[in-house]
Amino acid sequence: MSLLLDPLDLRSLTIPNRLWMAPMCQYSAAPDGPGLGAPNDWHLSHLAARATGGTGLILTEATAVSPEGRISPYDLGLWNDTQTEAFRRITAFLKSQGTVPGIQIAHAGRKASTERTWVDRGAAIPPGEGHGWQPVAPSAVPFDGGSATPDELTTGQITRVVEEFAATARRARQAGFEVAEVHGAHGYLIHQFLSPHSNHRTDAYGGSYENRVRFALEVVDAVRAEWPEELPVFFRISATDWLTENPQDGRTGWTADETVRLARELHAHGVDLLDTSSGGITPDAKITDGPGYQVPFAERVRRETPLPVGAVGLITEPQQAEKILAEGRADAVLLGRELLRDPYFALRAARELGGAVRTPHPYHRAL
Repeated sequence: MSLLLDPLDLRSLTIPNRLWMAPMCQYSAAPDGPGLGAPNDWHLSHLAARATGGTGLILTEATAVSPEGRISPYDLGLWNDTQTEAFRRITAFLKSQGTVPGIQIAHAGRKASTERTWVDRGAAIPPGEGHGWQPVAPSAVPFDGGSATPDELTTGQITRVVEEFAATARRARQAGFEVAEVHGAHGYLIHQFLSPHSNHRTDAYGGSYENRVRFALEVVDAVRAEWPEELPVFFRISATDWLTENPQDGRTGWTADETVRLARELHAHGVDLLDTSSGGITPDAKITDGPGYQVPFAERVRRETPLPVGAVGLITEPQQAEKILAEGRADAVLLGRELLRDPYFALRAARELGGAVRTPHPYHRAL
């Protein structure tokens, strides 16, 4: 019997298998008008294809808590009734296929106001030009040489962003989502607070480890307070910035040791699973890239803390995913690009590994 196709219970929620879809930005929402930030037919078809393919849990792309929290003008958002209603038809369809709908709640911070990745390679849009706006961050440190210098958030503004995360979590439940994931990875705002590379503050939100994790824990507490007790909250983390732990790079960043330490605190604050990725704080960090290259970070968190983990990073074959689980290195695997290439990966896994996933009734004779 395949572990990959076994269900996983988190709180009162049963996720039908351990093959999940990682959040992947589509940059396909309207940048203005009444449909600003709302999912449309593209998002429905994109997510629905992976649900009919048997994926156990689908996490939406990074969904912003405010207009300024989007990474591009074309990102999804969830701060108004129009967006809430548009998400309902998507969550309803995913549930109809036996898939658990999850949402990744995010704020891009200093990485905000950029083009779509296929336009000028995602170049920054200057404030006031086109659909551009002024980014914000823990400190007035730009993401790269082509990015605008962000405004440093005041403590009052930090409180407001925490409230926006809470409000988006409340709307997400109204929209029918059953898993809420707080995005604390890939150089987004929470990660910017965690990493000393981007956080140069000298107040209660900067400097020491305890101060740098303060914002992350405040967001988690706010989301957990709005989220039903019986449903799980995830946290996505970059386990390392690939700076301090790279002997060829003299810069200081967030480390795997700090990830393990924070994982214990996140568990105490009501987080149910750590979605373990890496990188993203700076575009010029050297990353070791190979099959399953991020799995050791998930494995270490699982071994040294009570927090369940999801593993990500160039997982491309059912046997590879099965082995990760069989060796106790993770509790679930999340696929990104491979699910773009093969929306029916779960059905292939069932054929190759033995076991079953839910098959749409109209497909029974073919599959």
